[in-house]
Amino acid sequence: QVQFVESGGDLVQPGGSLRLSCVASGFTLDAFTIGWFRQPPGLLREGVACINGDDIRYVEAVKDRFTISRDNAKNTVYLQMNNLWFGDTAVYYCAAATDGCDSAQDDFHSWGHGTQVTVSS
Repeated sequence: QVQFVESGGDLVQPGGSLRLSCVASGFTLDAFTIGWFRQPPGLLREGVACINGDDIRYVEAVKDRFTISRDNAKNTVYLQMNNLWFGDTAVYYCAAATDGCDSAQDDFHSWGHGTQVTVSS
């Protein structure tokens, strides 16, 4: 079965950091574009970061705070999140796309169950 498993979410204070992991099973991760997405409470899911080889992109709200990276040997993609604030509270998901980071969200597949990130004082 092709799927991602996300982990690393936690309760953290504003200004804190977390590193999320996304492990792929059933396929080789380096053949795909990988995106991190998040769904804040009561809101739609949105794209956060994307990596396709040397093409790395971030949504404006997380630029200079979040870093996406991949370890192909471990079939894992990471999302390092620094200087977290209340607006980052969400369930975070990863997914894969066949095409590049311009892919629409509907073109991503193999969604995991997500990992909860809560920023609270």
